[in-house]
Amino acid sequence: MNKEIFIKELLKININIDNDTLTKLDQYLEFLLEYNTHTNLTSIKNKEDVYLKHFYDCLTLTKLVNFKNEKVLDIGSGAGFPGLVLAIVYPNLKITLLDSNNKKIEFLNKCIELLNLKNVNTIYDRSENYTKKVCEEYDYITFRAVAEVRILTEIAINALKVNGSLLFMKANINNELKNSQNTFKVLNCKIKKLIEFELPYEAGHRTLIEVTKISHTDKKYPREYYKIKKKTL
Repeated sequence: MNKEIFIKELLKININIDNDTLTKLDQYLEFLLEYNTHTNLTSIKNKEDVYLKHFYDCLTLTKLVNFKNEKVLDIGSGAGFPGLVLAIVYPNLKITLLDSNNKKIEFLNKCIELLNLKNVNTIYDRSENYTKKVCEEYDYITFRAVAEVRILTEIAINALKVNGSLLFMKANINNELKNSQNTFKVLNCKIKKLIEFELPYEAGHRTLIEVTKISHTDKKYPREYYKIKKKTL
């Protein structure tokens, strides 16, 4: 997917980006590929695939929600997907990029400085540690191919506002949702929306899931990570 097709495909999902935003995405792309030559950030090595499998893919979250002025936490942000892409395209969002890999946090900080982004910050921490410390602070929490839905739900739910949503970006979900039903019940949340679609150019199947928090979270969650892994809710 070249830049011109990227722009056209975004219009199909009601995203019209201006030249300044495109310039920032291009700077991000160039810096990502250059940095990736010495630090492993992504298996994708060419511009066309970055436009399709990173930038466009991340922005399909707009199929789930209409972003406005919300506060967003991106858990397991890695090289900035989807959090940094959202921060560039939606400057009114306030976004926190969270990752436990310090090399990736260093990359993200350099990107933020390079692009002069004022609406995004980074946190170097394990997700279950950070979300235990922040209570009902975020409107949305995003995840892109990080872990199982039921594990991520417990990790994140304390940091999410009541009526806020967890936004999961998945390929094939198999039995994940079936296995998550008790977790949703215990943690007072429910599936609000689920969308499945194919990326352009046969680039893969995608599943987007919005899980909404319907009441306050018991303060004992999240548990320590080894307990979450050993016995899911």
